[in-house]
Amino acid sequence: MQLHSTTTTEIRTEAMGDVPGICELPLTRAVVQYRDVHEMDAAGGRIEDIGLALVVEGRYASTAEVVDLGSGSVKVLDLSTELVVLDWVYDPTVEHMAELITASAATQQSGDLRAYSRKLGLRVLERVGFGPLSRPTFLRIGFRDICRDLDLHEGTSIRFILGPGRLTRAHLDYDACALVFRTAFDEPDTQLEHALGVAFPEADLHREDASSPTGTVSYHVRLPVPTSLGEARRVLGGMRRGLVTLMARFEADRFASVEALMETFGARETLAGLQIYEPRTNVVRLYPPIPGSHVVH
Repeated sequence: MQLHSTTTTEIRTEAMGDVPGICELPLTRAVVQYRDVHEMDAAGGRIEDIGLALVVEGRYASTAEVVDLGSGSVKVLDLSTELVVLDWVYDPTVEHMAELITASAATQQSGDLRAYSRKLGLRVLERVGFGPLSRPTFLRIGFRDICRDLDLHEGTSIRFILGPGRLTRAHLDYDACALVFRTAFDEPDTQLEHALGVAFPEADLHREDASSPTGTVSYHVRLPVPTSLGEARRVLGGMRRGLVTLMARFEADRFASVEALMETFGARETLAGLQIYEPRTNVVRLYPPIPGSHVVH
C-alpha cells in the first residue's frame, strides 16, 4: 500500500488554517472567559462582572460584541488572543439576548437583561461543572461575594488602611488562586508580613520586591488550588476568615460595622446555590499529620 504525504497545501488545502491571522473563527454563540488582556475600552472589569460572557456578535474575533453574564453589560472585546471557550448556546438564546439588549437601549432600563444574563451564566456553570478551565470563573464569583460583604466599590478588591499613609489593596489572582496585596512602598512592610502570616497560617506567603514592574512591594498569599467546587468553597471561606482577621486587626471600627451587617443579613455565597453533582469521597491529610483531619468532600 502506498502512503501519500499530507504535508503540502495542494493535498491538505486547509493547512493555512493553522497559520495565525489567516482564518477567523466565528465566535457568535460562544460562552467565553475573558481577562484584562481582552478588554478594549478599560483594563479590568467592574465588581458586577464575572469574566464570563456570551458572544452575541463574533464574526471577527478582534472586535467581538459580548454580554457579561454577571452584570449584563455589553462589551466589545478583542478575543483574538489566548481564549477559553467554555460552552456554546443555541441560536434562539442569542436572538433573545439581542432583543433584550435592544429593549435595554431603548428604555434605558437593563433589569431584564441583567436578570437573564445572570440566570444564563449560572446555568452554563452548572452544565460545564467545576474543572481546570472553569475554576477561575468560580473563584471570581466567590471572591466577588467577599468583596461585596467587606468593601463594596467599583473594583473587585478590598482596601485596608494599615496606619497613617499606609494603604494596601488585596485582589485575587484567579488562575494561581493567590491573594495579592499591593502596597505603595518600595520597602518591605514587616507589620503587614506578620499580620498575613497570622491571618493565613496554612498559605504560602511570598514577597515581590520593588524590582517588579509595579515598582513597589507586594505580597502573594498562595492558597491550595481547588479541584472541586467543595474545595473552592472551603478555600474561599479561608480567604474570607483571613481578610476579616486583617480588618479586625487594622480597622476595628470598620470591622464592627461590617460584622453587624453580616450578622443581620448573612454572608453572600453565590456558589452555594449551584446544583453541581460531586461524588462524596473521604480524604485524610497525611503530611503534616493533624489530629482529627478526616475530611468529607
